[in-house]
Amino acid sequence: MTTKSLNTAFHEYSSPTSMLSSALTCTNLSKNYGDAVGVSNFSIEIQQGEIISLLGPSGCGKTTLLRLIGGFIQPDHGSINIGPTEVVSDTNYLPPEKRNVGMVFQEGALFPHLSVEQNVAYGLPRRKDQEIAIHDALSLVGLLHLRDRMPHELSGGQQQRVALARALAPKPHLILLDEPFSNLDPSLREQVRNDMIDILKTTNVTAIFVTHDQEEALLIGDRVAIMNEGTLEQIGSAEEIFHYPSNRFTANFVGNVDFISGEYIDNSINSEIGSIPFPDSVTKDDVLELMTRPDCLDCSPNPEAASQIIRREFRGAFYLYTVRLQSGNTVRCLLSHTQEFEVGDKVDIVLRQGHSLLPFKNGLLANVSSH
Repeated sequence: MTTKSLNTAFHEYSSPTSMLSSALTCTNLSKNYGDAVGVSNFSIEIQQGEIISLLGPSGCGKTTLLRLIGGFIQPDHGSINIGPTEVVSDTNYLPPEKRNVGMVFQEGALFPHLSVEQNVAYGLPRRKDQEIAIHDALSLVGLLHLRDRMPHELSGGQQQRVALARALAPKPHLILLDEPFSNLDPSLREQVRNDMIDILKTTNVTAIFVTHDQEEALLIGDRVAIMNEGTLEQIGSAEEIFHYPSNRFTANFVGNVDFISGEYIDNSINSEIGSIPFPDSVTKDDVLELMTRPDCLDCSPNPEAASQIIRREFRGAFYLYTVRLQSGNTVRCLLSHTQEFEVGDKVDIVLRQGHSLLPFKNGLLANVSSH
């Protein structure tokens, strides 16, 4: 389904908050479950039409945050504004049905005894334009011809499209998607995911997309928000999160990464794989490291080299090599399948042209002049 056909199918669709710059504002949200932290002083502002990928390890608070925004649970403190409307604060609380927020769950959560059309109609007010809303929503997701089918007669991808149509039908201010593709096989997952991105962009609906799949988060989000232990570690574009992680947690969580100990000499950090200028002040207690990713490094054969291949992983178009350096530290190199090395081969490690090492001081990204 192309974007053009989506626009044709739902040309009159517009989000009710399309004239507002801010679609969602969360300020100092906190929710604890006894001694367990769900969300802790979480603040974020999302603009109209943005898709935010919410990424983090299991138990970091992603689903709790969605439930707070949707109104399914109340925070211990903090506030939420959806558009100009304050939906929760220390003195105010709007129930879920008054927030105009759509929700798409991991398993779709369709009613098995209702047809596709009846599932989409569920929750819509009984107005004279209800049939139009159902027609438009099913047209948008390409399932108008299946409106009389029952959920068990649909594929997994079709069921997720029905769930999206049901969430879109009331023309919500905001849609929350809680790992909606995790039950789909890889090929179907990619198709449904791409279609859903097109649909969300076509309708200009603001969306928060929860996933534990790093590649998916980088692909879908206009911005990516990294959560850890209920807090927001970093938010930024996919490129910023990947290339300039603000701390060691984000760096280690998003993609493959290696850290090499560095030594401060003459306003530079030096290491076994290279050196970079470092104008910041340094004390003897500071821990200095250089970060690199496998695609940043290249290997060349050298029987006299001190570095040695200790592992080779075939990745289809690439090999991922683990190289032990003279110090005993290891780094990884992602090379074309045409660059074949055997375990035990001696190699030189060089930084690829156009790539750079990132300096970290005490676990935090240090000043980077090119950032």
